[in-house]
Amino acid sequence: MAPIDESITLKRKQVIASALVKHLSLDPGTSLGVSGKDDIMSLYTKILKSSGKPFLQKENEEVMKWIEFAESFPVDCQACLDALTGFNQDLAQKSILLGNGTTPSDADVIVFSVIHSSVIGLSHLEREKLTHVMRWMDYIQHKEEFAHLFEKILLKKPAFEFLLQGTKGMAKVEVDSNAKKTLESTKNTEKSEADKSTKKNVAGKKVTENKEAVPEKKKPSEKERAEKDKELSVSLLNIQVGLIRKASKHPSADSLLVEEIDVGDAKLRQVVSGLAKYCSPDELTNRRVVLITNVKPGKLRDVMSEGLVLCASNEDHSVVEPLLPPEGAKIGERVSFSGIDGKPEDVLNPKKKQLEKITLNLFTDDKGVATFKGIPFMTSGGPCTSSIPKASIK
Repeated sequence: MAPIDESITLKRKQVIASALVKHLSLDPGTSLGVSGKDDIMSLYTKILKSSGKPFLQKENEEVMKWIEFAESFPVDCQACLDALTGFNQDLAQKSILLGNGTTPSDADVIVFSVIHSSVIGLSHLEREKLTHVMRWMDYIQHKEEFAHLFEKILLKKPAFEFLLQGTKGMAKVEVDSNAKKTLESTKNTEKSEADKSTKKNVAGKKVTENKEAVPEKKKPSEKERAEKDKELSVSLLNIQVGLIRKASKHPSADSLLVEEIDVGDAKLRQVVSGLAKYCSPDELTNRRVVLITNVKPGKLRDVMSEGLVLCASNEDHSVVEPLLPPEGAKIGERVSFSGIDGKPEDVLNPKKKQLEKITLNLFTDDKGVATFKGIPFMTSGGPCTSSIPKASIK
């Protein structure tokens, strides 16, 4: 067994070296002379020196912690699964291992390189239990240019269902089906209008119906346009930083979770979210989130919901996660947007569809920073982020 273990550890170090060379933009032909005698720390120090990157003591201490994790990562399949389960808990409140949450660090690249071969061998059921690990792995493989160094890990998850304010309280909206219905409705309307405007006589000639002249619509005034823009301003939403104190399964809906969220009030706020397919209650407990607190309270399958947890979703809704406020953000503080002032509505009016109109302009940028029309979600500790770049936010 010993020779096999040694060959595996040597291969790991070679993969780490190749990944770091790409991550640090070094010449691919850089000779590192990786040998079985090198430990990961000495290998990292050698590569760091070649890159000319400054050696920061505080940052190095954090990197060292994850290097020790990588060095001790087991070879045995069951032991690997146990180690990944612990790692999954570590990632519950992090977008990445180190840094500002928008760019993978050296530590992220090292750990990714070590655990990749174990993760890609997991079954679908095993992957489902490691939500945060899979989310993090997917983020790293999309942010780093590893070319053919690592086989792509494909994630398959159900379509994302999110919760919006409806005229009869909270209602479930399926993104894909709604988009399809809207497209079909538009086509049918256009066809109907075309049929009304032209008809064919017996000889096959087109006859245009006589129509009364329709008065030309007046263009909206500057004041009217300003009022319309005001109505769609993100300032109407009361977006706050919260901490999930407790999360549990909905008593009568498998796709829903019930969260007790601390937003700095005397009483915890109860929120029902359609996250059961993406996060377990344990993964959400003690996790920071960003939520809208002025939606109209309503019951979802007989359970009262008093808010909406904002989540980022990739294009095909196969990866979904709650937005993550920075560590320095205060519980209960309101998220702000530079250059946008205004007082939030006491309670959003579902009939005006304010929430639906505003969320059309919520997305993460190419670095994973949450934005409204490109303006970051800001807190006292910095911007709110997601590990999913260029994602829609609902």
